[in-house]
Amino acid sequence: MNLVDAQQARRVLDRLVGFELSPILWRKIQPKLSAGRVQSVALRLVVDREKEIMAFKPEPFYKVTAIFHPEGTAASIKVSATLDTKFKGIEEARKFLQDSIGAHFSIESIEQKEGSRFPAPPFTTSTLQQEASRKLHFPVSKTMRVAQALYERGLITYMRTDSTNLSSLALGTAKGFITDNYGPEYSKTRQYKTHSKGAQEAHEAIRPTFIANTSIDGDSSEKALYNLVWKRTVASQMADAKVMNTNIKVASDKRSEKFGIQASQILFDGFLKVYMESSDDPSTDDEDVILPSLKKGDALDAKSISAECKFTQAQPRYSEATLVKKLEELG
Repeated sequence: MNLVDAQQARRVLDRLVGFELSPILWRKIQPKLSAGRVQSVALRLVVDREKEIMAFKPEPFYKVTAIFHPEGTAASIKVSATLDTKFKGIEEARKFLQDSIGAHFSIESIEQKEGSRFPAPPFTTSTLQQEASRKLHFPVSKTMRVAQALYERGLITYMRTDSTNLSSLALGTAKGFITDNYGPEYSKTRQYKTHSKGAQEAHEAIRPTFIANTSIDGDSSEKALYNLVWKRTVASQMADAKVMNTNIKVASDKRSEKFGIQASQILFDGFLKVYMESSDDPSTDDEDVILPSLKKGDALDAKSISAECKFTQAQPRYSEATLVKKLEELG
């Protein structure tokens, strides 16, 4: 009965919002437009973000980067570093560059930490829309149309779901496939919990109906979306990736500011062998930088040091993927 009441509450909300608002849209904008409990919230989010952007005042700052060559290594080896201080004005930045002429640079500290990366859970409707937007540049409407076609052909499970659960059959076949194709050390069976508010979990996560079907017949969009679903499902049942994160501080004998070098090296690829989740901000997608063997006290030769003027930036406008994500976060 709680589910029945929930459905009736939704219906009442639709009427309270829709019956009041839709006639205004017909009079003011054009006939046949509708406003519902979700459209109204989405519009509010878009307007709020636009007001933030309009009110934002960009401020300049100077970011200093350097290219170092570790002494005693091959001439082709270069390491890029970023200064830990951002200068507010051009004079401060210019003074730093002047002081750095003829300075001696050396490695002050090296910190190495082993870490793990974990695979993302299998797709729900919302995460499929977001990832197809980021990786395949599909609009939400196209993602749902293609997913519907794949579902009707019996290639994937139902595409309208808010659950990250997989059936025991899917878990078993995924484990068998991974063990046979990549080795037992790559397999790690997981059952994910759904974290979104108000999730109904009536269906399992979106997954291929047969894990053994690594590819399908169909047009390029169907193949691309199926491939995405297949990789995400298989990766979710694979072992964590092991990485070595390295943090290096470079000191100068003329200034107190430090340059930082960050790198990560994959020790065991685990699920990364199959799939890596994309980020809304492409600049944060990890690039694994392989460093030469360095130790504390090593001298570094500065090949170039430059200061570039950048501006603080307002939040970007929503993409379809980030709007879907925000609506989901707000339940």
